[in-house]
Amino acid sequence: MTVAAILKHKGHEVVSIGPTASISEVARLLTGRRIGAVLVLDSEEQILGIVSERDIVHSLAANGARTLEMTAGQLMTRVVRTVTPRTTVIQAMTTMTAGRIRHLPVVDHDVLLGMISIGDVVKARIMQQDQEVDSLKAYVAGAA
Repeated sequence: MTVAAILKHKGHEVVSIGPTASISEVARLLTGRRIGAVLVLDSEEQILGIVSERDIVHSLAANGARTLEMTAGQLMTRVVRTVTPRTTVIQAMTTMTAGRIRHLPVVDHDVLLGMISIGDVVKARIMQQDQEVDSLKAYVAGAA
C-alpha cells in the first residue's frame, strides 16, 4: 500500500497558513480544524515550513506568552520531510518514527498533493494487515 492510496481515501485537502500569521491564529486554526499541524506556504504554494502543536508547546515552555505574538514564519520547523505518492506505508511509518514527526506533506515534482498524519499511516497499516489476515484465512479454508 502506498501514500497515494491513503490520499485517495482521505482526500487531498491541505490546511495551510502564511508565514506572517500569528501563532494565536495558528492555534485557533489547529483547534478549529481538530488537526495537529499546519503547513506554512508562500504565495506560490511552496512549503516554507510546518507548525505543529508540539512546536507551540515547546515555545510556550521556553518563551511563555510571547509565543502567541510570534509568527508562523518565526516558529515553524524549516526542514520539512516529505513523501511522494509512491512512498509505501511502511516507508512513511519509518520516516515518521525515525524523525519523531507526526505529519508528512505529500509532494510530487514540487507540487503539494496532500498531507498525511501518523493516524492515517496507522489506519492504513491496520487495513493492510486485516486484508492479509483475510487472504490467509481464505487460503487455509480453501486448502482444508
